[in-house]
Amino acid sequence: MKKSLLLAAIVLSGAMLSCSSSDEDEIVDLGEVKKVVNMLSEAKPIQLTEAQMVFANDNNQFTLNFLQTVNETDQSGKSFIYSPLSITYVLGMVNDAATGQTEQELEQTLGFHEGGIQAVNDYCKNLIDNLPKVDEKVTLNIANAIFLNKEYTLKPQFEQDMQTYYDAKAEALDFNAPETLDHINDWCSEKTKDMIPTILDEIDPDAVSYLLNAIYFKADWTSKFDQKNTKEETFTTENGKTKLPLMHQNVLINYVKNDIFSAVNIPYGNGMWNMTVMLPEEGKTTDDVINHLATFGINGIEGSSCEIEDGIATMSAVTFSPYEVDLKLPRYETSSDTDQIDGGNLIGLLQKMGIYLAFDELQAEIPNMCERPVYIEMMRQKAKIKVNEEGSEAAAVTVAEMKEFEMGPSIPPEYPKATFHANRPFVYVIREASSGVILFVGKFTGK
Repeated sequence: MKKSLLLAAIVLSGAMLSCSSSDEDEIVDLGEVKKVVNMLSEAKPIQLTEAQMVFANDNNQFTLNFLQTVNETDQSGKSFIYSPLSITYVLGMVNDAATGQTEQELEQTLGFHEGGIQAVNDYCKNLIDNLPKVDEKVTLNIANAIFLNKEYTLKPQFEQDMQTYYDAKAEALDFNAPETLDHINDWCSEKTKDMIPTILDEIDPDAVSYLLNAIYFKADWTSKFDQKNTKEETFTTENGKTKLPLMHQNVLINYVKNDIFSAVNIPYGNGMWNMTVMLPEEGKTTDDVINHLATFGINGIEGSSCEIEDGIATMSAVTFSPYEVDLKLPRYETSSDTDQIDGGNLIGLLQKMGIYLAFDELQAEIPNMCERPVYIEMMRQKAKIKVNEEGSEAAAVTVAEMKEFEMGPSIPPEYPKATFHANRPFVYVIREASSGVILFVGKFTGK
């Protein structure tokens, strides 16, 4: 009888997303977190050219390299969340005005190789136009802005490129006026639905301009967690144990396990967006997970596994496949600020990754933004994520302060089962399914 009820639940769960509330009332109640909810769904892909698919893959590598650099630099042990894609947009705008070795450093580090300014601009425009459209159930806003010191004038081609490819219209402001700080911060608050209320603490009256990107993401899980199944449970941190609210449900979901970690793809909306959660295996840490991703890329989540039997090593491919997963995930909030990284800041992180000249007052080659060459004096990002039973809400704002300088140079029959209890530190990414573009990367440590 129990087996029949479970089978009925699996069959019915496949249609849950399209059922009306009256349909849902007819589903047999199997008790707390007993029924298996089908979270597998088909995606409708964003259209990228072959070259743009290479850009997406290699810009993801920049994202994972950034994750590794932050993890190695910040020794506080605290959770963090960042959006390297937001950094890409700000530096993409700078790249439009760059030449020579400065342009090469920007494009190489961001994963655009020698694609050139036009190709980078086309790629950024494609994502702005089409990423928000892949799932009507998901809210995604990508916004860019240029706040210009009224004492300066942008070059016409740069100003046109910013409007055409980044939807960024330059706004001239009085950088000596107190209200300018509030105006810029209000833009951040508006574009992130108040998640990031401020990005600047003060305005430098000698700055030429501030280039900003804001990304806001809000989506419900394909299958929401029932609040009645959320319970305070032990979460093992790197230094001990604590109590955290762990959400719980049984789901039919894509799962994979390799030598370093196990992972699940938890989908939002129609499945175009998902959170990939990577939980270290026994004896491994989040550092091992992050270093693995930086070495092998996002495709390294899958790969191969080595098993030794009778002294003989056997390699086998491991890929995401459907499992009935007993899933637990903490309910949490994380906020990050690159100005508060223990041992670094955003410019320092990017210098470690290979971008130098854009920050050098004497050597930056950024002549095509204003009538005088400029360089990046300051960069900062603030980001925040909320994860609960309903879904996830995340936002990030990145700012670059530009200064001038003197001239110089169906239900399948059976599925294997797995337990995935994220009750210890884990790594996660939020990405779009068809392009693979990563929006956010983070680590949750329990503090």
